[in-house]
This record gives sequence, structure tokens and C-alpha cells, in this order.
Amino acid sequence: MSPNGSKLFDLMPALYRLKDAQIAQAKNQTQGPLQSLLMLVEEQLAIVAEDLDQLYDDQFIETCASWVIPYIGDLIGYQSVHGVAPAVASPRAEVAHTISFRRRKGTVLVLEQLARDVTGWGAHAVEFFKILATTQFMNHIRPHNFYAPDLRRWQPRAYMNTGFDRTAHKVDVRRIAVERGRYNIQNIGIFLWSLNAYSLTKSPAVAIAGSNTCFRFNSLGLDAPLFNNPVSQGADITAPATRINVPAVMLRRELCQDLAAVEKTNPAALNYDPGNSLALYINGALVVPAKVQVCDLSGPDGSWNNQPSASSPFSAAIDPELGRIALPPPAAGMNPNVVASFFYGFNGDMGGGEYSRAATFSASPEQAVVRVPGDYPTVSAALTALPGDGVVEITDSGRYQESGGLAVSVKANGHIELRAADGCRPTLILGKEMTVTGGAESIFDLNGLVIAGAALQAPASGSNLAQLGVTHCTLVPGSAPALLASPAGLNVVIQKSILGGLQVNALATAAISDSIVDATDPTGVAYVGEQNGPGGALTLQGCTVIGKVYASLFTLVSDSIVWAALAPADSWQAPLWATRKQQGCVRFSYLPAGSITPRQFQCVEQGPGSPQPLFYSLRYGDPAYSKLSPSTDNAIRRGADDGGEMGAFHFLLAPLRETDLRVRMQEYMPVGLEFGIFYQN
Repeated sequence: MSPNGSKLFDLMPALYRLKDAQIAQAKNQTQGPLQSLLMLVEEQLAIVAEDLDQLYDDQFIETCASWVIPYIGDLIGYQSVHGVAPAVASPRAEVAHTISFRRRKGTVLVLEQLARDVTGWGAHAVEFFKILATTQFMNHIRPHNFYAPDLRRWQPRAYMNTGFDRTAHKVDVRRIAVERGRYNIQNIGIFLWSLNAYSLTKSPAVAIAGSNTCFRFNSLGLDAPLFNNPVSQGADITAPATRINVPAVMLRRELCQDLAAVEKTNPAALNYDPGNSLALYINGALVVPAKVQVCDLSGPDGSWNNQPSASSPFSAAIDPELGRIALPPPAAGMNPNVVASFFYGFNGDMGGGEYSRAATFSASPEQAVVRVPGDYPTVSAALTALPGDGVVEITDSGRYQESGGLAVSVKANGHIELRAADGCRPTLILGKEMTVTGGAESIFDLNGLVIAGAALQAPASGSNLAQLGVTHCTLVPGSAPALLASPAGLNVVIQKSILGGLQVNALATAAISDSIVDATDPTGVAYVGEQNGPGGALTLQGCTVIGKVYASLFTLVSDSIVWAALAPADSWQAPLWATRKQQGCVRFSYLPAGSITPRQFQCVEQGPGSPQPLFYSLRYGDPAYSKLSPSTDNAIRRGADDGGEMGAFHFLLAPLRETDLRVRMQEYMPVGLEFGIFYQN
């Protein structure tokens, strides 16, 4: 078909074309009636031709229309899933991969690849018949399957009852499908590592009080295990996963083994293991593998053991399971500068990290950007240099000590954003409060920082601050409030953050989503107003709150967990308490017993015989902090409005990933075999 619709007209006899041109000329038109009619006909023919081309394209998954994908999938027996993980987010790609997966159906490697792709987590599949303690058939000897473990090796004890356990076991006749049994001929175990490994690059280690030889990797000086950076197995798995392929705690013996291997192959290597998971610098110089000793630095009551002496041939001793560093005693008057690049474990992109956050930056491109330490050495100096509007961006994962606190003043209609650059996670240690004031319609935002030592405060005196935003930040939880918002009319917006308790003016509002509010104890105060009165109108969406909540209004509480209780002789009427019950809504959430709330819908309230959330840990700094155990009752673990879990990690949709995995396993599991899912962290 011609683009100008003249092909059919050109095929007409010249007599008709001349007559049509005369009519067009007489009417002062560019086209005559015959040419106009044939243009309409040709347009419809083009539509038919396009439809015929599309019908041909619809026979192939790569080129078919979106509505055809489910039909092609149905032809080959493909079952649709929620598609939470990136690898299965595209149904087109999923259907296209189905044929290649079917060719390998029933093999343990395809089961492992499906588990990895469908969940987006580290995964390993184990055929349990291979590690049964049995009398072996002489024509099929498994020489590495000893009936008793080889106690001369450290691996059998370190990997006992994990996905990498290779010790022979007696048969277990309980069903693996309900995750009670494991070791049997027809059983296959799917082991999952649902925590992620997050990097910190050249982060200063923190010396313990009064010492210049004992340091911790954690920027807040906490004992926290190091994780290995998982090495990718590629798009198609051709060999089973090993410990280096999953985000797991770095064991002492594993690090020692990796150091020996690196020292043998590349003594000047910058990192100490195959995943580039760890590098240590002392006074700016890299500590090479030959100068690193792996030790158990733990002692009774938190003390330190096995510290290197002054005559030690090693430059540093490292305990990866505690996240500790011990140095030989330095020369008199010397204080070593210790910096490390390493990985730590956590459940999701929350509370700040070197993950991508650029999409959440709130400043406009036209605003001036002042960088620390590039333009100014300290955060306070950079804030002072701003004319009440602009951006202060910290461009590393350093540790900044602000003993005098920070003062931020935003001009009327101005906007200041204090943020970490994308790919950085700095730590601010405050000696005094960070105070934020502003003129009319002013906005202040925090993004990507870890703040400890003192609270973030917006005082009422002389301030008309309109909005205070906290995104991807950690205001380290403690018994005292971490955020105090006093101006009337202030709108507090908190997203994907971890923070302690809040004190919010009754005439202000707070909207918190995908976050943890931790008063460190269920009887502590997580949300309240000034002078222990009701706080401002509160919205909680996908949050975990540890501590009591007293608000004037619950605008909306959805997909959240409030883990609270009244202390003996408590003056509060209820651990979750709203003064206005005729307005607002509480839905799909876990509530403490005796809650005073507006109307509820599909909530779980604490009580005798009722389910309750089971947390791995409620201690800030633990890798599994505020993470729900898979053994939590489904009324909570699958009780959110979309079938996901209640609480701060609702946005990860972990139960839906598990559901997708069970659907896929049923498709590819060999006849007569059963599988079970086991979480390793």
C-alpha cells in the first residue's frame, strides 16, 4: 500500500483519472471524488494487511501481542504467577523460557534455577537421597558419602543441617511437604537465603571506648556479622550453588580458607574472597591477605580475646562473625585510622544503604548542590553555606561527627534536602539535636542517612515549617523520641525508614509508610503528642511499630503490625489509642489487645488463642531485625490486603514469592517426589 493512498487510483484507466481531476479542479479541491473513495478503500485494506501481519506475529511468543501471551502459555501448560521477582516480572520471557526449562524438567539444577529466579533470593536445591546413610550398591558407589562424618575437616560441623550439609543422615519418614521431615529417598529440599547482602565502601571502623587497637566494622560500633557478596551463577545455572553464591554470614573458617587461596594466587589482591566481600585499610594502606589473621575475638560478657601482640607478624586480626577488628599495639601516641569495605545483611531496601535511591530525591534539578567533603569538610559548614534553599549531598560512606549538633533554617517557600549521594550511606553522630526551622511553605527532606546520638527536632518557636520528610534514613532507635515535630500544621512524611519514637503536635499530621518505628520495648512510647497528650493525625501503611501509640486520629492504619502492651500501673487507656473513633479506618493489621480505634476491617487483635507475629529479632543492628518468621500464622503473614505479610517488609511480598515458587515446583517436580522449603536466614 502506498503512503499517500494513490496506488489504487493509479491503476484506474486514464479516462477516469482525467475526469476525476477535472471535477477536483472545478471544485478547487486537491482530490476528486474517485480518488477520495479509493483512498478510503486503500486505508481499510491497509488495516486488513496489518491485521494479517499481526496474526502471523501472534504465532510466536517473541512478537505476539500482550493479550496472546496467556493463550500461548496455556498451550504449553504454563501457569501464571504473581511475578514479584525481577526475573519473572515479564510473562513473555517466562513463557519463552518454559520450553528450555521443560527440556531439563526434573533435574535438580532446573529446580534450583526456578527457585532463584522466582523468588529473587539465593537458592540451593538438594536431593536428600544423596546424603542418606545407606548400604551402597557396588555398581553405584558414592565414595564421598561417608556413613560417619570426617571429623578431621571443619565443614561437616560448620554446615550441619544447612543446605550445604554433606554428612550422611538416617532416614526421616516424616513428610517434607509440611517441612517436618528432610532426609528421605523421595525428598528434595529447596533452601532459600532471603536476606540481602548490602555493601559499605571505605566506611570508617569504630574504636571501642578507651582503645586504639579494638575496632568494629559497624559504623555505630555494634557487633554485627559480615556477609559475603554472592557470586552470580549466570543466567542459566550449570553447576549447583555453593556458599559463595548465596548471601550468607561469612564464617571464620571460610574467610581463613579464602585468604589462603587469595594469598596463593594473588598476594596483592584488593579483596579477600571470591565475591570481593572484604577489604581492610590501615592508615590509608591496603592490608594484603598475608597480613590478615582470622580469629575468634569473642570473650565473656562482650569482652575481647585473642588480640594480637606487639610482636605479631600480622597487621590485623578479623572476626567476621562478630564484625570485629583487632590490631597489634601501635607506637606510643599513634591512633590508627582503620577503614573497611564490606557487606552486611538486611531484609530490604530500608533505612539507608548503597542501593539505588536516586528516584526518591526530592530536590529540583535547578537547585544548588553543595557537596561534602568535596566543597565543605563538614555537614554543618555545608548547611551554613546554603541561603535557605538547596541541596547538601554527602558523597561517601564516611562517619561524620557533629558534636555541636546541626541547625537547619529554610527560607519561606524554600526547600532544603540533606541527602547521601546515590550509592553512599554516611553516618552522622550528633552531640546535640538537629533542629529544623523554616518560613511559610518551607520544606526540609532527609534522604539516605544514618543518624545517631541525638534527635531530629522541629521546634515550634519562630518556625512555620510546612513539611518534614524522612526517606531511606535511620534515626537510631532508643528509649527517647528520635523525632520531635512541634509546629502546628506541620506534615511529617516518613518512607522506608527506621526510627525511634515520635512526638508530634496534635495539630500536625504524620504519614508513615514501609517503615519501622521502634521504641525498643512494647511498653515504650512509639507515638505521642506533647506533654503525653494525643499526637497528630496518623497514617500507617505497611509499618511495624514497637511501642504504644496515642493519636488524635488514625486517618488510616493498613497492612501494619503494632506490637505494644501496657506496663503495670500504666496511665494509658490502651496500647493503641485514638481519641476520635468516628473517623478513620484500621484494616488488615495486627493490633494489641484492648485497642481503642475507629472501625476495623479484617484485623487480627491480640488475645488468648489468637495468632501473633513471630519476629526473628527486635534488636536494631541484627541482620534479621523486625523480619517475620515463616512460621508466623498466615492470618498475619498473608493477612495484608494483597495477600502479603503485615508489617514493615510488606513491600517485599515475601509470601507471594513463596507461593510463586510452590506453583513452579509443582510443574517441574518429578513424579513421586516431594519438596520442602527451608529458610536459611
